[in-house]
Amino acid sequence: MQTIFRPRWRAGAFLLGTLALAGCANLSHDTGFCDVAQWVQQRAGGQTRWTRNEEDGGAIRKEVERMLSQPLSADSAVTVALMNNQGLQAAYDELGIAEADVVQAGRLPNPRLSYLRASHDGAYKIETTFTFNILALFTIPMATEIEKRRFEQVKRRAALQAIDVASDTRRAFYAAVAARQMASYAEQVRESAEAGSELARRMAAAGNFSRLQQSREQAFLSEAIVQVDRTRQDAIGRSEALTRLLGLESPSKLKLPERLPDLPKAVDDLRDAEQQALDGRLDIAAARLDLEGLAKSLDLTRTTRFVNAIEFGPAWATETPEPRKKGFELSLEVPLFDWGGARVARAEAVYLQGVHRLAALANEARSEVRERYSAYKTAFGTARHYRDDIVPLRKAISDEMLLRYNGMLSSVFELLADAREQAASVSAAIEAQRDFWIAETELRAALAGASMTKPGESTARVNH
Repeated sequence: MQTIFRPRWRAGAFLLGTLALAGCANLSHDTGFCDVAQWVQQRAGGQTRWTRNEEDGGAIRKEVERMLSQPLSADSAVTVALMNNQGLQAAYDELGIAEADVVQAGRLPNPRLSYLRASHDGAYKIETTFTFNILALFTIPMATEIEKRRFEQVKRRAALQAIDVASDTRRAFYAAVAARQMASYAEQVRESAEAGSELARRMAAAGNFSRLQQSREQAFLSEAIVQVDRTRQDAIGRSEALTRLLGLESPSKLKLPERLPDLPKAVDDLRDAEQQALDGRLDIAAARLDLEGLAKSLDLTRTTRFVNAIEFGPAWATETPEPRKKGFELSLEVPLFDWGGARVARAEAVYLQGVHRLAALANEARSEVRERYSAYKTAFGTARHYRDDIVPLRKAISDEMLLRYNGMLSSVFELLADAREQAASVSAAIEAQRDFWIAETELRAALAGASMTKPGESTARVNH
């Protein structure tokens, strides 16, 4: 609908006041990023920054360099990624776009000036109209509310993307540390296998070792050499994945600890994990806002189903030799063929679709949290079993075998076979410890609403 500009001062004053009121909505100072940073801090345990100018970029680079000068922990790696991942910075730029849409929705449309001049044989005719969409005065509040809800959705989606990066970084960190630990242990196993193979060769030369036993030790050495190559390559790949998430140019700047963190004393007791997910997951919060926005859109569609534009304003006509004439012009859409029924039906269907999607998302969230909490507890039990039972038992067996060998009660073959079994147990223990920390990361991600990535899959969804 359009408002009229009467040639009288009261109409002009009214119009100026209306325009001033519509122009009150301005861009904020932080563009909603403070809310995003707070949500990320609460759910991902890291501080995030948004590079909006060269000054911000310089400060972030200095902070990243300071953190990289020391060995990284899982938390510090997350903080580096949240500040330095360029793909995440691009996601934050969406905040500025969404807020600009909010401000634009609160602005009245510009008035329309129409000028017509026709002449013939010295005679002329001039028509001038100045119209304004007065329907916008009624629809602007609803349109602004819709854009505000969309802005809130964008903020939550930006936070979710940051939480995705944080979760991926934790997974990549634990995988990289475990890979380096496995590579280091594989080197120790290779050295032990070389010693065993050399011993077997000498004993076979002296006639104290069979050809079969010597071949078994040579095969174990060959397998140990291959395992060293595999673990080294895996360590390189894991370091590169972490490098991409941290937004670094090279893994040479990475300083990782030599071993994984120790297991906690006990698992977290999350009896109300499902309710925590429903209350705290940002994807569910975004879906709820989306549904509210769809409801507002449905109301707006119903309001404008018959007429969605009314233009009204003063008009002047001059035609020789007649005196100048004043009046007004009114234009509106005539609902002759389209009564808006299809638009309303579509809006209703879209709203119902949003209801069903929210319900499906809630069920999916419950299921994810139950699954991840079960995996978390199982991984803890497995890692603890290796730490407290299997590895100590293997060490005790190895010590006993060494004593028996020194006492001439067991053979070299039995001692070397036990060394192979102990190596397999230690490797499995490292993997179990890694899997626990990744399972703990997956549980935190499920509670926050971040996307799920299984251990071993690519963790570089958001990078350069």
